Amino acid sequence: MSNLVVVGFPKAEEAEAVRKELVSIQQEHLIALEDAVVVENDADGQVHLRQAVNLTAAGALGGGFWGTLVGLLFLNPLLGAAVGAGVGAASGAMSDLGINDTFMRELGETLPAGSAALCLLVRDATPDRVIERLRSHAPHARLIRTSLSHVDEDRLREMLSKASQQAEALRLA
Repeated sequence: MSNLVVVGFPKAEEAEAVRKELVSIQQEHLIALEDAVVVENDADGQVHLRQAVNLTAAGALGGGFWGTLVGLLFLNPLLGAAVGAGVGAASGAMSDLGINDTFMRELGETLPAGSAALCLLVRDATPDRVIERLRSHAPHARLIRTSLSHVDEDRLREMLSKASQQAEALRLA
């Protein structure tokens, strides 16, 4: 089962930097992410979702491939590719895989203007090693919401607090 973890940041750039670092950490098998979305409430109060995977583009690419294949069978590959890409893009745009977009938009509306949150759907992780790697971002991060048990959530808050204190001590040294 996956767990939802939402961490707030004062600026969208920090949330993006953490997401990029998490992608690197994922390649080292310290965390397995199903979804990672930066939710930004810009200075004008508009909510933007920066998703890691563009489902519309992915659907169009897959649909185009299958459409071409079907088109070859019926001797009209260009028409098949066009129809397949259109159907694939439409199905990709209507898909809501991962974290619910409505939830993220509602969350974004509660954020202060100019700030952001990083919404993560975590399948598996080694929390202490991940937090250690993200220590430089910890002074600005705050845990907003999780689907973890109370014990695990408290443990994560404690780890974030320790990482924040260590990062602050390094900055002052």
